[in-house]
Amino acid sequence: MKKIHLLVFVCLAGIIIFGCSKKNEILPSEENLSLKSADLDNPSVSGKYIVVFNTDESLVGAGLNARNEKIKERAKGLLRKLQVSGDIEELYETALQGFTIRLAPGQVKKLQANPDVKRIEADQIVALSPIEINGKPGPKPVPEQIPWGITRVGGGQSTYPGNKTAWIIDTGIDLFHPDLNVDITRSVSFLGSKTTPQDQNGHGTHVSGIIAARLNGIGVVGVAPGARLAAVRVLNRSGSGTISGVIAGVNYVAANRVAGDVANMSLGGGISETLDEAVLTASKDIMFALAAGNESDNAANHSPARINGPNIYTVSAMDSRDKWASFSNFGNPPIDYCAPGVSVYSTYKDGGYATMSGTSMAAPHVAGLLLIGSIKPDGNVIGDPDGKADPIAHH
Repeated sequence: MKKIHLLVFVCLAGIIIFGCSKKNEILPSEENLSLKSADLDNPSVSGKYIVVFNTDESLVGAGLNARNEKIKERAKGLLRKLQVSGDIEELYETALQGFTIRLAPGQVKKLQANPDVKRIEADQIVALSPIEINGKPGPKPVPEQIPWGITRVGGGQSTYPGNKTAWIIDTGIDLFHPDLNVDITRSVSFLGSKTTPQDQNGHGTHVSGIIAARLNGIGVVGVAPGARLAAVRVLNRSGSGTISGVIAGVNYVAANRVAGDVANMSLGGGISETLDEAVLTASKDIMFALAAGNESDNAANHSPARINGPNIYTVSAMDSRDKWASFSNFGNPPIDYCAPGVSVYSTYKDGGYATMSGTSMAAPHVAGLLLIGSIKPDGNVIGDPDGKADPIAHH
């Protein structure tokens, strides 16, 4: 139990693009400090930075609206004091205390030198790498089956009796899929005001079915059948977004979760201290299942996979013979468990079903187990390249 990674036959590419400096900086007005949602349908991080404040402990116990207003005031006050101009785009008040803003490089140095600022990190683009899909996905419901992975981890035996939620920080969920129980009211998109939590990629819906596909006579069965799902859409139809958007998703979950809920993050990329901090802080009240990544690399080289924490479970991938998946990242720590991640059949967008591979598929097996109870090892994966075989997760 520890860490934070994510991904599944899915890797993220991080790109940092810096804006041009300005010789003459203007004291920001209320107008150019207006809060705007970043439109991530065409993700651009040119000149965008994540500013993290030193934590104000007096805010931790305050209400959500009070925290949000206080961070807004703090951000605007800082910019005025330093005569830094720029548009604030996102506010973080729960998983982090901070904000995002587009700046010229010369302005960044002003903020970095301020004692109230803990860290400034350039935003990055994140994107899912190609995912293996065996066969053409189709929307027609098929006779119900229990996929091999669900059986291997001891799930899918009865309808989930609890009231906890699985938060899917991903490409969204097919909100009306007949095999999924989606809480549409609490589902949200961080891709701009013109978008919805509806999955237009398929990845998030596939992850969701592994966790909680219903026992209803059609399609597939998940580890915790019928459990409530909430979509936190941070990646667009092509599977891309930004680190700042992913952090906004984590912050939303941290602000709206109920103790005992589970969050699944089947995404990741290069190292981001700020994303790591957000997940670690959020994990105080909620459990996280994170994909180890698909670079055949040490998971310690990737965020948030590299983080350790008592409520964080990083997951590597194996096939139906308990053999190591060649694409999976390795390293124990930070990896806690290995789970099915090769040729996994599950729900897909447009009411369909598909087979996919990756640590993105392994992590939700563990997320489902966290919903239904404690995890017990059931043997060890064969062929772990780090020489320390990861235990196989089981109910």
